[in-house]
Amino acid sequence: MLLHNLDPIHGLYNGTRLRLVRSTHRILECRVLKEDGEEDVVLIPRVALDTGLEDSPVPFRRMQFPVHLAYAMTINKSQGQSVKNVGIDLHSPVFSHGQLYVALSHCTHPRRIKVLFREGQDDTKTSNVVWPEVFRHLNI
Repeated sequence: MLLHNLDPIHGLYNGTRLRLVRSTHRILECRVLKEDGEEDVVLIPRVALDTGLEDSPVPFRRMQFPVHLAYAMTINKSQGQSVKNVGIDLHSPVFSHGQLYVALSHCTHPRRIKVLFREGQDDTKTSNVVWPEVFRHLNI
């Protein structure tokens, strides 16, 4: 997953999902995982990151790739993307207005959604005050 807005005009922004194809010391060759299933090849350079501490006794700069290995992502990072499979952990309810709707609506097919509830919980429900109609089409 990309961690910086490298080139938003061409789809390289914070949260973009990538698949690593090849790496060298200075460049990552990746495929951008797009909603339509197509995968554009992009080159991701190492970028300079400063300490950001102006009063630091030893300021330094490091060069690193602006990516992070991600087997999962937050609901906020999923906005604007479609994904084939969605797993939602509802051990505790979603904490923000409309987040459950976002989590459920970004999956390409409702049968590919898995929801994890607290073990021993008698009912499989949670609060969703904004979009209750989402549940009408799901058999959970």
